[in-house]
Amino acid sequence: MTVQSLTSAPRFRCWIPPGVYRPQTDTRLLGRAMRRERITSRTEVLDLGTGSGVLAVEAARMGARVTAVDISWQALAAAWCNALVNGQTVRVRHGDLTSAVQGRRFDLVVTNPPYVPAPGDIPPRGRARAWDAGTDGRLLIDRICSAAPAVLRPTTGILLMVHSQVSGVGETLARLRAAGLRAQVVDRARLPFGRVLRSRLAWLRERGLVADRTTEELVVIRAVQP
Repeated sequence: MTVQSLTSAPRFRCWIPPGVYRPQTDTRLLGRAMRRERITSRTEVLDLGTGSGVLAVEAARMGARVTAVDISWQALAAAWCNALVNGQTVRVRHGDLTSAVQGRRFDLVVTNPPYVPAPGDIPPRGRARAWDAGTDGRLLIDRICSAAPAVLRPTTGILLMVHSQVSGVGETLARLRAAGLRAQVVDRARLPFGRVLRSRLAWLRERGLVADRTTEELVVIRAVQP
């Protein structure tokens, strides 16, 4: 299939196999934020939880040297293939978040982690791993907040993370600041609940996560290594 480029560059081919997250509004929002950063041929970019690799390919198109990490072998295969068919070079690494790049630091880290609250204590399987993130939606967000300083280049490293207000934007800002980063919201978008949130609406309201809303706000948080 082809998808619209996140930049002004021509459309590119994108293969998304079953079980791999399909680019959506959160992907486009994060891509827009990434486009505002100063990316050159010297910029080292880490796409953490790359999924189909759309953001990794975009960063490579902008001239960056890109490493894409995912715990899913299917996702890494998709990212590698999507870079190849679009004439880009992306290093793919298998691993659990930053464990795949221990000892390395990057100028820019972009991440679209799972952030949808999910009932029950059973870890997600299959496609649900791309969105289910524990009962508060913060299963991976909190880990990324803690791990980010170690993979950002001192004084200049930047983290861009997108997630829903349902998962606690204030909590994310507080955790990043507690980890020593300067963090703020730099972009927002409001949209109707998708299929997964609609299917859990009663449970989400019971937990007080959505009140009477039927829309969610997505935000991009930018955190800078001081």
